[in-house]
Amino acid sequence: MTRDYRYIEHTISICPVCMKKVEGKIIEKNNSIFILKHCSDHGAFCDILEEDAEYYTKRKIYDKPGNKFATQTLVNKGCPFDCGLCPEHEQHTCVALIDITTDCNLQCPVCYANSGESNYLPFEQFSKMLDFYVESEAGKSDILQISGGEPTLHPDIIKFIETARTKNIGYVMLNTNGIRIAEDLEFVKSLSRFKGGFEVYLQFDGFEDSVHTYFRGKPLGAIKQKALENLNTYQIPVTLVTTIERGINDHSIGKIIDLGLSTRCIRGISFQPIAYFGRLPESNKGNRHTITSIIKKIEEQTSSMIRKSDFIPLPCNADRVAITYFYKDKNNSFIPLTRNIDVSKYLPFIKNTFKFDPDDFLKELSQDVFSKDCCSTIGLFKEMAKYIPFNYLFKSEEEKINYVNDNTFRISITSFVDSYNFDIKSIQKECVHFITPDLKKIPFSSYNLFHRK
Repeated sequence: MTRDYRYIEHTISICPVCMKKVEGKIIEKNNSIFILKHCSDHGAFCDILEEDAEYYTKRKIYDKPGNKFATQTLVNKGCPFDCGLCPEHEQHTCVALIDITTDCNLQCPVCYANSGESNYLPFEQFSKMLDFYVESEAGKSDILQISGGEPTLHPDIIKFIETARTKNIGYVMLNTNGIRIAEDLEFVKSLSRFKGGFEVYLQFDGFEDSVHTYFRGKPLGAIKQKALENLNTYQIPVTLVTTIERGINDHSIGKIIDLGLSTRCIRGISFQPIAYFGRLPESNKGNRHTITSIIKKIEEQTSSMIRKSDFIPLPCNADRVAITYFYKDKNNSFIPLTRNIDVSKYLPFIKNTFKFDPDDFLKELSQDVFSKDCCSTIGLFKEMAKYIPFNYLFKSEEEKINYVNDNTFRISITSFVDSYNFDIKSIQKECVHFITPDLKKIPFSSYNLFHRK
């Protein structure tokens, strides 16, 4: 008799009970991918990694070497206990988070943060953390997310944003539940002066009050709609960040996409399958969505307007992030860029980052035309010229901002790692990192599993 699964590869995981490192197997069973592991004290565990085995296998095509970066700790106990970053980590920081307060105006039942206490990060410390982030990325960093708690409650939040935008940081995002944005129009006006390189990262879990109550502890439907109305009035770019749990709000995925595509200020959506750490009961983990189960829902709920084939693994973290970019065609409809371009052919020209900057992309592409890979570069240049006009480089800063806001859209799916689906490679490639007050960089999942107080 044969086993009912196919053994794919060995991994290191952790026991979800004692949190010690254990040996693990990644297996394929019933066309899905699972992790099997055994703790000598607490027994065997089996948890899903990916619903679609084909996607899991093919994602390796997009897996690029990581960027080099400065480290802050040495290898002592071994990953994931030496954060960070230690030399065992394999990727630089695409997205850095700085928690500026533990104060919050919600007590979300699913929150992973130690929110609720009125602690505020001093401005001087915030400035040091910004400088550390930029220096650790060789003088130019990609994305900063100002987070909490609820960061809009910090008395110096505008000053914090202003300061971050003076640093060599490509994009600054304000992570918020939107309550202050819905209730304080003067605050929204103050945010509206940050043109270019700034977005609001708005928590948006669905439309029914029952969904908001489940995730956030309060019926927030009207608050979320008012926040979006205010942001749209002042044309402040927004990314909707949607926590997804099976049977709770996954029926609204298509409707959220419709809202995003039809609302000018919304520039993208970040779907995040819920990770089982923090306040969330571990008994819920049977409701876990994966990247491909969300892609399947997207295809079903958009009547195949958006397809599975439109998504690609993000090269800097192919294990845990899928993404698709949209452009506006002559009929004023958004079309996935990946539908007309075979991205896998041009991986050498794609940076290890979440951030796509048309300005930098076109400049570097122009310079590479005369490189040893000139044939590939010219091919990509011709294809991209259909979507980003070459005269984009000569537009004013305001014209560039308006072009990007009016003609582009993105959907990403990010699956973070908890104690059940923990896979050592995923942790070592994770590119979303917390910046800590003692000037370390710790991967998002490791921070929430081991290091958050």
